[in-house]
Amino acid sequence: MTTRNIPELIHAEILQGDFEDVELTGVYTSDLLSDVLANGRDASVLITIQAHKNTVAVATVVDISLIILCNNRPVIDDMIDAAAQARIGVIRTSLSQFEVSGRLWQAMQTLPAERL
Repeated sequence: MTTRNIPELIHAEILQGDFEDVELTGVYTSDLLSDVLANGRDASVLITIQAHKNTVAVATVVDISLIILCNNRPVIDDMIDAAAQARIGVIRTSLSQFEVSGRLWQAMQTLPAERL
């Protein structure tokens, strides 16, 4: 499964779609950006409600390629602009962080062990 498969899986709206399609290696769910900096390094996807450009900055540091915004969080244009410059995808869903995390966890369970 790749990051391009995720919007359909969680019924998400693509807000910034110019990003690299990478194999799903891990998912990190957090609203505390310092926590993401410390612990999100093995993830290719971040699930959060933090809808601002600092989220994009953190994603670039830990090499996250896709940010999922939950609860239909409103997004400021400067976040989308920063994500486009960094080529980090931004999608938004009405689902909660719990629901998105569960769906992605379940999808990852079907991947062969050598791809995790």
